[in-house]
Parts: sequence; structure tokens; C-alpha cells
Amino acid sequence: MTFEEIKALDEQYVMQSYTRFPVAADHGKGATVWDVDGREYIDFTSGIGVNSLGYAHPLWLQAVTEQAGKLAHICNLFYAEPYAKLAQKLCTRAGMVNVFFANSGAESNEGMIKLARKWSFDKYGKGRGTVITLRNSFHGRTITTLAATGQDKFHDYFFPFTEGFRYADANDLDSVAAVAGHDVCAVMMELVQGEGGVLPLDQPFVQEVAALCAKRDWLLLVDEVQTGVGRTGTLFAFQQYGIQPDVVSFAKGIAGGLPFGGVMAGEKCARVFTSGTHGTTFGGNPVAAAAACQVLDVIDGPFLDRVQEKGRYLREQIEGMNLPCLGKTRGLGLMIGVEVTGERSNRELAARLIESGLLILTAGPGLRLLPPLVITQEEMDKGLAILRETLR
Repeated sequence: MTFEEIKALDEQYVMQSYTRFPVAADHGKGATVWDVDGREYIDFTSGIGVNSLGYAHPLWLQAVTEQAGKLAHICNLFYAEPYAKLAQKLCTRAGMVNVFFANSGAESNEGMIKLARKWSFDKYGKGRGTVITLRNSFHGRTITTLAATGQDKFHDYFFPFTEGFRYADANDLDSVAAVAGHDVCAVMMELVQGEGGVLPLDQPFVQEVAALCAKRDWLLLVDEVQTGVGRTGTLFAFQQYGIQPDVVSFAKGIAGGLPFGGVMAGEKCARVFTSGTHGTTFGGNPVAAAAACQVLDVIDGPFLDRVQEKGRYLREQIEGMNLPCLGKTRGLGLMIGVEVTGERSNRELAARLIESGLLILTAGPGLRLLPPLVITQEEMDKGLAILRETLR
């Protein structure tokens, strides 16, 4: 099909909830994508952090193909090897006790909120279900995770929203204390606020919140949907902050392109979900779990070291260009935000770059780079050259 034919079908049969750029992707290899017209693009998006191993990774492809030929799906009333192996790999490397498998970031965060409230109910009874989140956060698009999101622009249209959330300022412990009360059961936060603009939290603040949670017997919930699975240069971002959360959510890059997510629990709340208290039809899907096992096998220590090196290289190169429309960079690993200055908006700049052959994202008022973790030096340099020539 041509681009125009695909676009026409989209406009006629698909709900128009996305403002798409004029690209119809056809296939990819590594961090390079080709559209239906054969045009090449360097991908600095990885499907918003999903394609952690890029496109057509041979080991990932082999794992998916072999599992699809054996068992594509089985309900959670029965056991299957892939999800059990994955659970062991995840919990061992993250220092957690057990995991519930879900299908998306929003669903994982919803499960994390449910777990926190049930833990509090089991221990303290009713009236202690409030979760503190941070302003400028983003936790998903279900009714509950929209309510948890600390951005006013998401709190429209879908009334009534789920109750039980209060918002504090990032990097301000006094603000957290000011919204605390006897009805609080947990604090939930992204260690790098992704959709809010790629804003890493200060390490002392995170450690102070962890200490406050321990003192008040609140759960510390960390949303690693975007920061997890090697994106920031460690398997999970919390491993760079000197904390051990009570609960961690993850999704996006875990299965290298397939829908998958989950919630990991520490010892404090590992036995909260009992038979019948939570569930999902597709959670732990064998094909996606096999893909995730392969992703974790690839993302070892030396691989993660290279992710940090690549992130430093991209940031240094972008700042060294001294482009008048771009400012400072920020982030961890291959989760990079770039300030936009001057008269053009971030979306205008993104449109120009995509037209020139560089797929890129926006976040908050800036640009966002989430390239595949396997991106090569040649692909980075090609993308940087497009960025330099297009925006100078």
C-alpha cells in the first residue's frame, strides 16, 4: 500500500486520537527504519522506548518465532515455562521478591496502586488509601492513572476521576510533608519524569522520601515504565539512586516490541495479591515472556555500561553543536531531554527533523531522545548529522 492509501484507511476507520507525522513505517533493522516508499530514517524514538533491542534483532526474533510455534497463549489457570523463567530473572536482578505480569504501563501502574491500597487495608483497615504523587508526573491513561498523573491538563473530560491522590512538588520534601496525612498509604514517583520533559529527580530528595516512607510506614512505589529495562544505563533507574522500593512497575522495553508489563513487590508486600484479588487475561503471555527473557539476557552489565557511554556521547555532541534553537540536555543513559529555545516549538522542530530523516520525540516543552539501546556508533552519527544540518 502507498502512504496515501494507508492514511486514507486510518482517517476513515481509526479513531483520530493521535496527531501523526506523515510517515508510514514498513520495516527496520537495528536503529534504522524504512517507510513504505523506501525512505530511510534513523530512529531516536524506539517506539517511545519500547524497541529496546531495535528492529529485527536476531536473538529476539528467534525467541519469538520458536515460542509462537509452541504455545502462543494459555490462560493463567495453568503454568507455562516462559513467564516463570522471566519472573526469576527479573526478581533476581532487581532485588525484588515476586512479580505480577500485565500488558502495558498504565495497567502495571494501576496494579501497583491496587496493591498499595490492599496492603494498607489488610494492615490498617479502611480510610488509609491516599497515594501521594508528584506534579509534572505521568502514570498512564486509565481513569485511575490519569488521576495519579500530576498534570492538570490530563484532568479534564473523563469525570468523575478516581479519588485518593494528592500532588507534591518534585525535589521538595517539605511539599511532600505538607500533603501528608493519616490517610496516606504510599508515595508514587518516576525517578526521571519522562512525559513531563525528561526531568531526573535529585538523588537526595529520593532518598529523603524513601526514609519518610519507612518512618511513616508508607509504601515507596517507583514507576519504571519508561526508565526501566536498561533505558537509563542500569536495569532499573532506582539502582542508581541508592534505594530499594517496596513496589516497582515496568513495561515498554521489557519485551522488545511486544505488549508486556508488570509489578514487582518486595518482601513487605509480596503476599498482598491473593487468589482472585487481581488478574488479567493476557498477562504473562508466553510469546511476550519469551521475548522478555531474551531482552534480559542481552542487557547484561557490559551492555548497560555501553548504554551510559552512548548517552554521554549523544548529549556531548548535541550540546557541542551550539545550535540557537537548542539548549542544555538532561537525562540518564539513553533517556535524553533537550531544551528548545527560540521561536519555534518543539513539535515544529520534530516535524523538520522527521522530514529530514530523523525520527524524534517531544516531551514537555523540549525534545526527547529514546533510541534503541543497541544503536550503533554509525547510526548515532548519522542521526546527529541530520540534527545538525536540519536545525543549524
